[in-house]
Amino acid sequence: MALGVALLGRGGRHEADTGPVDAPRASPAAAATALASFVTAVEERDGAALTALAPPDDASATADLAGIASNAEALDLEAVTARYVDQVGTVAADGRWSGVVELTWQLGGLDEAPSSADVVATFAPVGDGLGIASFGTVAAAGTRMPLWLRGRLSVARAPDVLVMVDGGGAEARAVLSRTRRGVDVVRRVLPEWRGPVVVEVPAGGADLDEALGASPGTYAAIAGVTATAGQGTGPDAPVHVFVNPDVTDGLRRAGAQVVMSHELTHLATDAARTPLEPWLLEGFADYVALRDTGLPDRTTLGRAIAAVRRDGVPRGLPRSADFDTRAAGLQASYEEAWLACRVVADRLGEQGLVSVYGEAAEGQPLERVLARAGLPTGELTALWRDRLRGLAG
Repeated sequence: MALGVALLGRGGRHEADTGPVDAPRASPAAAATALASFVTAVEERDGAALTALAPPDDASATADLAGIASNAEALDLEAVTARYVDQVGTVAADGRWSGVVELTWQLGGLDEAPSSADVVATFAPVGDGLGIASFGTVAAAGTRMPLWLRGRLSVARAPDVLVMVDGGGAEARAVLSRTRRGVDVVRRVLPEWRGPVVVEVPAGGADLDEALGASPGTYAAIAGVTATAGQGTGPDAPVHVFVNPDVTDGLRRAGAQVVMSHELTHLATDAARTPLEPWLLEGFADYVALRDTGLPDRTTLGRAIAAVRRDGVPRGLPRSADFDTRAAGLQASYEEAWLACRVVADRLGEQGLVSVYGEAAEGQPLERVLARAGLPTGELTALWRDRLRGLAG
């Protein structure tokens, strides 16, 4: 109950009446009850119970909650929990308010352990309690928006592969085919890798940012990301491939396939949790993805060649800052990294490149690994610069 102040006129005088005024308040207990009902309905795949949580006459909330019920079945969701943490903002006049919720979930048969993330739930009056109007994010709270909370998804499966798309079934099937081809591409170089693979395709770059808890625009120009599905980064935290259709929809079929094969290489090498020199991490993924494409250098190295013609040959291999998602020369840096890995493979053989990557991924200093393999960093850099100079003509 909040206290209000009303000014009452009495013969030219004004006195303050500090009597109680009803105003909507947040109720953590009611929010916890709504979340418990949500979890039970998801576990039981009970669409009617989920849609009963929607505020009256809120068609959007009803559709989203019905979609979540469908997703729970299609994705075989397990280990779903939702714990109320804290209020965000104030209570609106209609009684709606938001709170941070600690959420866990797991894809049955694919994820080794649950993912976890803080999401923002908007609660609204339903009957004598609270329902759930929507899920979302608040940038300042470091929250995420898991794709399965966005309403009905299209899901496609193959053995050890699952694709979820915020779009139509045809798109899901196309991404599944691309994923299966990518798995074959990766196994040509890393034959012992066996997955599993989960690919998530949000509706666009803005939703990708929210899925990964990134600030708006972070992944606007990025075609794909391999990252943990939630906020955890431990050894058993599920790692998924995320695709940005705002970028991949503008690529030709071969380009979209290279993106997928690149990200699957990251998945196969656990790159999301492996501290490694970025030029080797990204260059190796492109080496695998481009290995058998037959694409000419003028296509695969076009931006790097243009950069050399414009700015001259770089003095050194690409650095961490060159791979910032907003860096102006990002694509050229990827191409330069790929060329560096090609130089390593040319000198040491493909298995030599794989060994260099593996030893560095285990934590051995890269300079020492290269020197022991017979290709010191200085020599590699000189060969790489000569190759760039020759390509630029």
